[in-house]
Amino acid sequence: MRLFAIVFSKKPNLYKKPMRDNRVYLIHIRDCIAKIESYTADGKEAFLSDPKTQDAVIRNLETLCESTQKLPDAWKAAHSSTDWRRIADFRNFLAHQYLDIDLEIVWSVVENYLPDLKTTIEAIAQTFWNE
Repeated sequence: MRLFAIVFSKKPNLYKKPMRDNRVYLIHIRDCIAKIESYTADGKEAFLSDPKTQDAVIRNLETLCESTQKLPDAWKAAHSSTDWRRIADFRNFLAHQYLDIDLEIVWSVVENYLPDLKTTIEAIAQTFWNE
């Protein structure tokens, strides 16, 4: 407990300077998707039976969703069929309602929504990468 008090009593700056190159967020999203695909490759039962995998998937979903919020509005507007607000809401739920997370819903997101988001992110990268 004392170490915790010492570390946080000095109020360290845990944040880096804001990223200015929006492509960094695309990289974050792509990396998170790849990790989630890797972590869930053994299927639903493996996911549901392994708390470490659950934690890794949920953490990467949070990061992915947070990164989508930082994409430029013009990029998201070009793909308005993606429910960007719902993605942000899902991140907020994962981060703030962590005691109420339903792993069946998490699995459903991974299985049913992540592939479409991956396609959208690749399309955004294709269109806007060189801006």
